[in-house]
Amino acid sequence: MSTFENIVIGKSSVPSLIITVILMIAIPVIFFLYWRKRHKQQTKISWLIAGAVGFLVSARVLELGIHYFCILADNPVSRFINGNTAAFVLYGITMAGVFEECGRCVILKYVMKKNRTRENAILYGIGHGGIEILAVILPAMITYLAVAVLFSRGDTENALRALNITEETAAAALPSVQAAAAFDYAMMAMNVIERLFALLLHIGLTVIVYYGVINAKKACLPMAILLHMLMDTFPALYQRGLVPLWAVEVWAAVWTVVVVFIAVKLYGKMELSSQTGNVF
Repeated sequence: MSTFENIVIGKSSVPSLIITVILMIAIPVIFFLYWRKRHKQQTKISWLIAGAVGFLVSARVLELGIHYFCILADNPVSRFINGNTAAFVLYGITMAGVFEECGRCVILKYVMKKNRTRENAILYGIGHGGIEILAVILPAMITYLAVAVLFSRGDTENALRALNITEETAAAALPSVQAAAAFDYAMMAMNVIERLFALLLHIGLTVIVYYGVINAKKACLPMAILLHMLMDTFPALYQRGLVPLWAVEVWAAVWTVVVVFIAVKLYGKMELSSQTGNVF
């Protein structure tokens, strides 16, 4: 595995990855602590847990189950989707939007029937977006950190052995090792900003869906699905090598602002409605 012998871990890789791991943990924790402290009387921890469970079930169980058949398994459907950029992008953004937003709607409408407050809707969004960071992004960053630390010691054989990289798994492991080696402070900033956008997006989408549930506004769910799909369009195009990473970040910023703007408007309307007794 001579390819790994040529990998040089950048001087900023380990420290930037350490900071990234710390910030990935801090982001959802700070959001939760701030909101909980500010609205303790109006919030229940069960809504945070519901948001986390909702993401895990909708995105990491149900959606991944479909992905296995449509993307990972070898069959005519997966070959068509993987071989056609338009189909790949449309499939990816549709699955993400439909599964996460419908899952959000089902839980908010049929499971979380008690303590329906707009503050709890925010807490649900923190749980949804927070567990995505802790269960999906954080493990990847920790893996990169482990790779960077092991390879930075200069003993490639021991690093490969510790990471259980063999001749059979070398090709699959190489991109992760290269990514860890190239990680720097710019990538740290990009990853942290991206997660902030994603968390704000999930909070905003939760408010939109929640508003639709408590006010019987059927248009809110399709709107949330569409907004989610639009947000994911550039990331899907980036996976196919069609747009640069900076364009993905700009795109994410734009749609995060749009979603948060809509959510703030609806959040304010719920306050006015509650004052007149028309929310519940």
